[in-house]
Amino acid sequence: MAAKLNDKQIKALLRKGDAGRYAAGGGLYFRVSGEGTGFWVVRYTANGKRREITLGRYGTKPGELPLVEAAAKTAQLKADIRRGLDPLAERKRPESIKIRTVDDLAADWLKDCEKRLKHPQIPRRVYEKDLAPLFGELALERVNPLDIRQAIEQIAASGRPTIANDALMYCKQLFRHGIRLDLMTTNPADAFTVRHAGGVEQSRSRSLTIDELAKVFASFRDHSNQFTRENYLAAALLLVLGVRKGELIAAKWEEFDVDAALWNIPKERSKTGVAISVPLPPVTISWLEELHIRACNSEFVFPKRRTSKRFGHISPDTLNAAIKKLVTVHRVN
Repeated sequence: MAAKLNDKQIKALLRKGDAGRYAAGGGLYFRVSGEGTGFWVVRYTANGKRREITLGRYGTKPGELPLVEAAAKTAQLKADIRRGLDPLAERKRPESIKIRTVDDLAADWLKDCEKRLKHPQIPRRVYEKDLAPLFGELALERVNPLDIRQAIEQIAASGRPTIANDALMYCKQLFRHGIRLDLMTTNPADAFTVRHAGGVEQSRSRSLTIDELAKVFASFRDHSNQFTRENYLAAALLLVLGVRKGELIAAKWEEFDVDAALWNIPKERSKTGVAISVPLPPVTISWLEELHIRACNSEFVFPKRRTSKRFGHISPDTLNAAIKKLVTVHRVN
């Protein structure tokens, strides 16, 4: 595209400082403001309407546009217009819909999970811990079934078959969300089943006898340097109260009525969505009193032990990891 202005003429216009618009060719114009600064604008027609869009300020500093770059941007803009795009309308589109990477898509999908799931932190944890590190930064058009296979096989190989199955399920939901938004045409996780991840899950029928439980807690006590007192009391409370681990580790002191010997779990934290009052046997009262001292004024019965933005209480994996580590010690010995 032959320009009607050159750099020498542009600088002369700026020095003169007369406000006006000067044609540079191909719909590109150089606009001089009354303050002696210049901007590139492009005039075009889209959908039968005459429109004008500002490209940027003239100059050679970072963020500014010299003549040659303004001309190149104009040529690209004109090509987009011929393909039916209105650059001014595209610029007005909110940033939230400009999803390019898997992480971008996941952020949008997880917002949707927060609206429809009772425990949206579960898919968020699986994605951030096990999926994002492998393919989160990839552009949507780059992620493929090999990436999915690597992720689910790596999780299964770490001894977490259930999480592998969950990860596969979340992958399918994530990329289905991308197809719904017309960002993708295929789902790279669709060809996989639980057989390729953690396998078909079987209901557990194994339970510990009283003698076995006694040996387990004796092992906890014998290895108190590894299995902390807080972990010991958490395991004891789970056994005596028969509650879910998630309900216990997120418990707050305000939920306990020691005088009435009741733990009132609010419906917001109950997996069933119904408020529950759990009777507290006398032995648990002394355990709670000890935990209250160890909590050091935290609102949680089991406060977080490391800096965490996700939880004010211990991680859902803390107790499992502690028991797994203790099992490893026994195998080595």
